[in-house]
Amino acid sequence: MHQPEPDVGPRVLHLTQPVAGGVARVVTDLARAQLAAGLRVAVACPAGALAEDLRSLGADVRRWEASRAPGPSLPGEVRRLARVLDAVRPDLMHAHSAKAGLAGRLAVRGRIPTVFQPHAWSFEAVGGVTAALALGWERFGARWADRLVCVSEAERATGMRAGIAGRWAVVPNGVDPRRFRPAPAGTVRAALLPDTDAAAPLVVCVGRLCRQKGQDVLLDAWDAVAAAVPGARLALVGDGPDHDALRSRAPETVLFAGSVTDAVPWYQAADLVVLPSRWEGMALAPLEALACGRPVVVTDVDGARESLPAALAPRCLVAPQDAAALARAVTGLLLDPLLRESLARQGRRHVLSTHDVRRTAGQVADVYRDLLGRQPSAAGHPARVVPTEYRESIHS
Repeated sequence: MHQPEPDVGPRVLHLTQPVAGGVARVVTDLARAQLAAGLRVAVACPAGALAEDLRSLGADVRRWEASRAPGPSLPGEVRRLARVLDAVRPDLMHAHSAKAGLAGRLAVRGRIPTVFQPHAWSFEAVGGVTAALALGWERFGARWADRLVCVSEAERATGMRAGIAGRWAVVPNGVDPRRFRPAPAGTVRAALLPDTDAAAPLVVCVGRLCRQKGQDVLLDAWDAVAAAVPGARLALVGDGPDHDALRSRAPETVLFAGSVTDAVPWYQAADLVVLPSRWEGMALAPLEALACGRPVVVTDVDGARESLPAALAPRCLVAPQDAAALARAVTGLLLDPLLRESLARQGRRHVLSTHDVRRTAGQVADVYRDLLGRQPSAAGHPARVVPTEYRESIHS
């Protein structure tokens, strides 16, 4: 006689590649909230620090090796993912970023409720034939996503303008204000950089060292900043494929901090945080900086305006790839400590009210609730509905 399954929360499989930076933090935050709310959370990802962090939270981590970009390894990656799906038997798959979205949708093809979250569109990252192929896939692959989740209205608008048709949801990125919180800059800086002048102005850029994040544009702007603000230093926090090229052209006033397990002290130590991205969906670094009580200068790409209160835009937004405008904005704020303090207070209030990670988790729960309440599960039994306790716990 068939025994009914125990009354437990739905099985959710998160699928991610890459495994560092903002995408990894989003997956970790969601897994933490969902586990606390009673869902059974599995994550398929390559081995490394993210896998270990998720395992320590109690997630069922399944090793799924995959490259960052599409290529000849894709068929093997899809086959390996199919084996993971057979073992986990999830009720819903949530694929994060372009590569996972490609492999995940090819493996599932609509057989279970599927959420795809691009975290910035792949076709913006490339050009020529590669961009056309990426866009063609996103248009085609949308049929195998029950919900396309964007982190900003601007990211959704970009997708719609590009001809991607689907059922959309916008869930702004969030940060944990209990972790990202203000601290005295001088004290943190003295501990972080003991051999330097703690009173010297410090600009911090946190992000993967790659073309997307635009550190090359920041270096183009830095000579003008350093000339106008004597003693100013720039810290690039992160690692990536552009490390050597950036380091070869950086002056002595630029510090390469490398990859760090916790960026919070760097935000807290900064007088100003800068992220000169060429494209984004909604970057986490500016939200994290604002939560730490630090003003920001960011480029006006997708999600940037939605990250800021309206009053900050005139001072904190610059056009992408405009080194002269970036230098003027950074210099102006470094020379005006009272304005920096005012902008920082407004920015933190905005993050607390609009970008708390618990709010983000609640909105993702609403997406799952809708999909799981309407569709059959992979196991063939009636779909489990996201329990009310999940919604209540993530808002508490």
